[in-house]
Amino acid sequence: MWKIRPTIEDLADRSLGTMATHLGMEFTEVGDDYLTAKMPVDDRTKQPLGILNGGASCALAETVGSTAANYCVDQEVGYCVGLDLNANHLKPATSGWVWATAKPIHLGSKTQVWEISIRNDHGKMVCISRLTMMVMKRATSPGGL
Repeated sequence: MWKIRPTIEDLADRSLGTMATHLGMEFTEVGDDYLTAKMPVDDRTKQPLGILNGGASCALAETVGSTAANYCVDQEVGYCVGLDLNANHLKPATSGWVWATAKPIHLGSKTQVWEISIRNDHGKMVCISRLTMMVMKRATSPGGL
């Protein structure tokens, strides 16, 4: 599925200076059909009640899904941007890490759909998300996607 299979180092470099690094996200695994990252449940990502903020879960889901999506297109010709994100928050997380794994549901020439499961350190589902990406053509690319 990967047009260019990223390394963990590639993903870390791509994230420098972004919200992902501000929130402490770290990419941890690149599989044949998935991408995984983790995020701490700490003062940066908790809401006032001491539980993981739903917006932080959404940021993690979109980061992992959109990063994976962009490595599934020829980056010289196109790129992917988020079109829709749906998230169901299922269980609170209060400490440790949450782990997000993005897997493709649909990899089309104009859109992609990704499922992102977010689990706590004990493997319990915290959030399930669906991310729809639009595949965009670069203005400088010769030909189409």
